[in-house]
Amino acid sequence: MDKLQEMVAHKRREVEENKALYPVKLLERSLFFEARPVSLKKYILREDLSGVIAEFKRRSPSRGVINEFADPGKTCLGYMQAGASALSVLTDQRYFGGGAADLEKVRELNYCPVLRKDFIIDAYQVIESRSMGADAILLIAGLLDERQLRELSERAFSLGMEVLFEIHKREEIGLLPAGAELVGVNNRNLKDLSVDGGSALALAGSLPAGIVPVAESGIESPEMLLELRRAGYRGFLIGERFMREADPAAACRAFIKKTKRLSRCS
Repeated sequence: MDKLQEMVAHKRREVEENKALYPVKLLERSLFFEARPVSLKKYILREDLSGVIAEFKRRSPSRGVINEFADPGKTCLGYMQAGASALSVLTDQRYFGGGAADLEKVRELNYCPVLRKDFIIDAYQVIESRSMGADAILLIAGLLDERQLRELSERAFSLGMEVLFEIHKREEIGLLPAGAELVGVNNRNLKDLSVDGGSALALAGSLPAGIVPVAESGIESPEMLLELRRAGYRGFLIGERFMREADPAAACRAFIKKTKRLSRCS
């Protein structure tokens, strides 16, 4: 069993446990459930913002502990104030050290869109995401077949949420449902967790027309972000680059400030 299979197998067990502990009827009573979601797509396309989706995560399977004691509310409020277009929060506990409480805290303190990042494999998790206050969810084509991608995304759309469909290779483009509007290309290989910064660039010309493309992982510098922007990307999901610093929000602010300066000079 490779690392990805191990993580998904654990997630399946976790989802079944959560269904028993927190029934759907209970999730639907959340204060966030009836609130109107904020559009991730619109915020990514806003000309006055950076396109950066700044991510909060304490650790990862590939790097171990990144920033164990960072506060999700303070960090993500700082991200938003730095000019991030949106926020991404890891809610997987076992492999990323996150949880529902992280996303709920971020939602309480921010008005920009919040993306829930997790291994979403069951319709229950879509409802769970809305109960946490998520405006959008991530669906990974490497974990789901064409039918699952369609059904889970339709469930999200019915709750007013948006979906960031994540692909890792050219063959997965054909799995995207007709309603896909946000498509992320992850530079990280799901099998061995290595990062190839050229993956998003290599796939840029193959993405469907009319979608909003998002580059994910391995974006280490403003120069790289601008190269991806020239290739057509509008969103840039960045987490580790900020989270490994003592003050992730300050790192985000400096990154966005330099990106804007370089953009004006180019």
